[in-house]
Amino acid sequence: MIHARPLPPLDDLVNGVREGRRAMLARAITLVESRKAEHRALAEELMQAILPFTGQALRVGITGVPGVGKSTTIDALGAWLLEQGHRVAVLAVDPSSTRTGGSILGDKTRMARLSMDERAFVRPSPSAGTLGGVAARTRETMLLCEASGYDVVLVETVGVGQSETAVADMTDTFLVLMLPGAGDELQGIKKGIVELADIVAVNKAEGANAARAKAAAGEYRAALHVLGGREAHWSTPVLTYSGLTGEGIAELWTQVRLHRARAEAAGAFADKRSAQQVRWMWTLFDDRLRERLRSDPALRAELPDIERAVAGGTLAPTLAAARIARHFGW
Repeated sequence: MIHARPLPPLDDLVNGVREGRRAMLARAITLVESRKAEHRALAEELMQAILPFTGQALRVGITGVPGVGKSTTIDALGAWLLEQGHRVAVLAVDPSSTRTGGSILGDKTRMARLSMDERAFVRPSPSAGTLGGVAARTRETMLLCEASGYDVVLVETVGVGQSETAVADMTDTFLVLMLPGAGDELQGIKKGIVELADIVAVNKAEGANAARAKAAAGEYRAALHVLGGREAHWSTPVLTYSGLTGEGIAELWTQVRLHRARAEAAGAFADKRSAQQVRWMWTLFDDRLRERLRSDPALRAELPDIERAVAGGTLAPTLAAARIARHFGW
């Protein structure tokens, strides 16, 4: 029988994270991901203790359709950043993990250069829980990585809609990757994904694909011009690059830095971070409420009847909500 290793004392965890010890960082992340009640108090103390050492990293969300080359792009971008003297953490928000128990980054060989470099830290998303819970724990992980000295945090998502919104709401710059000549240049905009984008980048702009990538970029620029910018201080640029050859990666990072500089100059950067913190608080609170719903035996027994009555039209949703709230003493 294999027994779990006992958790180290809080001071050891904090010091280990602050000293950049990867094994201790991994244990700290495992602690905040834990659903065990006995771990929660220690995790809360840990997050409070490391809070003064967070906030210095540049946080970048990255999304794109399947096959667009997110892993190749992150590997190329991360390797380039390491060459520039940065320390890079790669995290993931994967809503499919709540259904399959798998992970978007389970196979680190997809990011061969980063996974082999001590200056980089690649972490899969948790393997269970609601999207809100997964996103919340990814935020905690991001702060732990910042406290451990990683000055660039890349957050990857493969989901649609809600997962993109969750990642956009925890990062400074949201990067949307697109394919050239896929016949769906405007599809992302129709889904609303591109409307979240701070930067749009068309991948695979090499060889015979280069001309198609430029044409696709032109269509996106025209469409984004019609939509208008979502930030007064920033117009979403559309770039082409190659994750395979690395061409255009430096310009991509230049735009990420420029986006932050413009936000800081406009006074919007600090406001955005503050608003994200408050929304994060409410996300965690909502997560606690859902846990109470799942852990209350009496309510769990009553919920199926309540849902059937609401679905059958014999119980008004307002009254049903009041019956549920009574279990909390409200």
